[in-house]
Amino acid sequence: MHVKKGDKVKIISGKDRGKEGTILEAYPKKDRVLVEGINMVKKHAKPSQENPQGGILNQEAPIHVSNVMPIDRKSGEPTRVGYEVRDGKKVRIAKKSGEALDK
Repeated sequence: MHVKKGDKVKIISGKDRGKEGTILEAYPKKDRVLVEGINMVKKHAKPSQENPQGGILNQEAPIHVSNVMPIDRKSGEPTRVGYEVRDGKKVRIAKKSGEALDK
């Protein structure tokens, strides 16, 4: 996958197109990611120990990884991802600036 947990991403298609957020979780086997504040859905919850009131909750739902692009730290714009081997490690590279996306 071209994105990881903690990456700042921009949504490039779907109902939340143009919005930005941070990846909370990644699901590589399903090719999906959970982005903070994106693809909000309503969930009907029965009363439980953690939520004695129950009711309708708003929460994020996963979106397909092809609908997000990482944001380049240097330019602040969405960028495609390339890969290079630096110091014996495979590193993700921002195509726009050439800088490493990994810290």
